[in-house]
Amino acid sequence: MRLERLTYNKIKVFLTFDDLLERGLTKEDLWHDAPKVQQLFRDMMDEASLELGFEADGPIAVEVFSLQAQGMVVIVTKETADYEDSDEFLDEYIEMQVTLDESYDIFYEFNTFEDVLSLAKRMFALDITGGSLYSYQQKYYLLFEDNEFGDKNVDNMIALLAEFGNPATVTTYRVNEYGKELMKEQALTQINKYF
Repeated sequence: MRLERLTYNKIKVFLTFDDLLERGLTKEDLWHDAPKVQQLFRDMMDEASLELGFEADGPIAVEVFSLQAQGMVVIVTKETADYEDSDEFLDEYIEMQVTLDESYDIFYEFNTFEDVLSLAKRMFALDITGGSLYSYQQKYYLLFEDNEFGDKNVDNMIALLAEFGNPATVTTYRVNEYGKELMKEQALTQINKYF
C-alpha cells in the first residue's frame, strides 16, 4: 500500500492486487463484501493517520479506481464543511460517499526513457506495436487500451511491463491534463523506428 497526500484534505492510496490478497480480498470482493471492505478502509485510514497525519472524521468522499491487472487507486477527500458544532455528527463518526470506477486500460510508469526503449524492443519482438507515450514530472508513462494486446495473454504482458516499470499511481486524466503527450498512438512502433 502506497500513500500520498495530495492536498491538506485529500490523500491517494495505491493498492496492488497483492495488497488485497494479503488481506484475503479479491477485486470482486470490493464490489460485494461490505465487512471486508470496511476493514480494508479502516486499515487504510489507520495507516494514513500514522504516515500522513490524515484523520478521516466527519463527511468524506471516497473514489475508487480499479486498474486492470495493476491494482486500485483510492482517493479520499475530507469535506471542509464546519460540522464540529453540529449535533448531527459524533466523535469518530464517518459519513462516506463512495464512487467506484473500473478501467481496463493498462498504465505503467518508467523512471527513464532507456527503460521505455528496452521494453519497446521486447514488446515489438512479440508483435505489440501500439500504446501512447507521455511524460509527466520527469517520468515516462505508457498507456495501452484493453484491446491492444490482441490475442496475447494480458498477464504475460503485465509481467513484461513490470520488468521495466511500475503500475502508475497517478491517473491517466492527471497525466493527460498536466503532462506532455509524446506519442499519441503506435508508440512502440515509433520508438523502434526512430531509436
